[in-house]
Amino acid sequence: MNKTSIPSNDSINRQWYLVDAENQTLGRLASEVAAVLRGKNKPNFTPHLDTGDFVVIVNAEKIRVTGNKPQQKLYRRHSGRPGGMKVETFESLQQRIPERILEKAIKGMLPHNALGRQLFRKLKVYKGPEHPHSAQQPQIITLDSSNSSQ
Repeated sequence: MNKTSIPSNDSINRQWYLVDAENQTLGRLASEVAAVLRGKNKPNFTPHLDTGDFVVIVNAEKIRVTGNKPQQKLYRRHSGRPGGMKVETFESLQQRIPERILEKAIKGMLPHNALGRQLFRKLKVYKGPEHPHSAQQPQIITLDSSNSSQ
């Protein structure tokens, strides 16, 4: 009889990865980063454990979307008070806080429970090309952008 092995916390070694978001499509980038955060790229992936890696994303302001989404895609937030709904387009949010676009897209692709919140803490998104995680020596991940439509 085969036994299912569950990795211990000591046996999980976490890597740091660097992703350049320049000219990447939002959804395609987000789904690949979410898979790395969950650890789905590793042979010891366990759905109920955090076996994933750290991901640093730079150039968040240069992410792009296809079609008319810059004018039509809406981001909503609510203050919790009556009439407190704020609605903002992709374009205006990209001008104001470009990191939030990637954070929201990736967070929506993670589990919606305590494990997802723990995984989300390993995501670091930065506006420009500089980041403060050079001491961790992140490996660069290149994502395939050859199937992009623009």
